[in-house]
Amino acid sequence: MGSYMGQQEHVISDGMYNYKHHHAGGADIHVIFVKKSKFRVVLSYIGTMLLLATVCCTLLSKDSLCLGSLWSISFASIIAKCLQCDPVKKESLVIMPTFGVQLEQHFWSGRVHRKFVPISKILKPVLNEHVTPVACYWSLALLLREEYELMLVFKNLNPPVKMLVPIWKALCAFVGSNTPGNSALPQST
Repeated sequence: MGSYMGQQEHVISDGMYNYKHHHAGGADIHVIFVKKSKFRVVLSYIGTMLLLATVCCTLLSKDSLCLGSLWSISFASIIAKCLQCDPVKKESLVIMPTFGVQLEQHFWSGRVHRKFVPISKILKPVLNEHVTPVACYWSLALLLREEYELMLVFKNLNPPVKMLVPIWKALCAFVGSNTPGNSALPQST
């Protein structure tokens, strides 16, 4: 537990993710950060430099362009495009009493995507379990009025269930749908 401008702060760290919960200006803020690996950053820079060198060598070679060099340039451009993706730095949920919920996605490039959901539109928050042959994932979603699909709270991240449960409980308290006694609440280990 720490302090954030005189308010209580709750922090959970697990593997790739950090979870912070604090109150600021009357809002209840839940943030999940992605831990950025320095190794991955260095590897992406080295990969970009190697691809740039490959393209330059191919273009500057004295031989005429052949099928091999065209393949090399196209492969390098595809890899460069993949490295140029805009990964998520953090996703947050801001609960604003009497107004609604704001979902935010912050990208490493500095771009921010925000979506506001008014309280009148939220029916219930839902914890979903996704089972695959290899792993089990949990997601937090909002069941909305007049919508046929669930709205995922964290669209790009798959945080562990022990980070999702406090957020789910806060959303249940906010919406007024108190946790039902027969609900299957996942046990965190």
